[in-house]
Amino acid sequence: MQRDAVFSHARFPIYLVTRLAAFDLNDVKAMIDRSLAARNRGKFVIDLQGAEDEPGNNWLRNAAMLLPANRVIFDDRPGVLYDQKEVIGYASWGSNDTARTRRRLGFQWLPGAIATEYVSTNARTLQRPPENWKYVPWGDKLHFFGGSGQGLSTDLLHEGATGASGNVYEPFLQACARPDYLLPAYFNGRNLAESFYLALPYLSWQGVVFGDPLCSLGKP
Repeated sequence: MQRDAVFSHARFPIYLVTRLAAFDLNDVKAMIDRSLAARNRGKFVIDLQGAEDEPGNNWLRNAAMLLPANRVIFDDRPGVLYDQKEVIGYASWGSNDTARTRRRLGFQWLPGAIATEYVSTNARTLQRPPENWKYVPWGDKLHFFGGSGQGLSTDLLHEGATGASGNVYEPFLQACARPDYLLPAYFNGRNLAESFYLALPYLSWQGVVFGDPLCSLGKP
């Protein structure tokens, strides 16, 4: 991957396509409104699943190291970060974190905030689950929603994120959006589409990007 390469159609003959989609029209309008108010401020919340030395956690560690220390909330302790304030970027294991007990993170998302989680099926549906629906293990198919018990990217958008990535089906970890490419690129002024496409190891696979493609925080 070429982290600093400039996107141009002559060099990369593709179109960077994102989706203006969410639970309903009001959520989509809110995403667009927030993208127009985006500014380069706030915290990048990076939440590991424990302190194990393995690829997903190491990509999260790298993301934290590539961002200004005073703009990062980093946690590799057992447990999950909830109820964070002034969040502009977020990366974690999502519902795959065994310590995750709440469907809602309870974040205060700033306009322009983006999120990515290592979750296999978080873009499987745009339908809204019942408010009392909870994540369930793979063995509990009776309580699946949309064919899975995992979290949904659209929950993040409904809660206040401006953009997010997701997967329609199992991408395997190595094909999930890389937070160590995504968050530093977005912080340094690339727009939402460029940042997510830079972070996706494979195209035309399982990954989906939600958000206004031209949303940008501007240069730090």
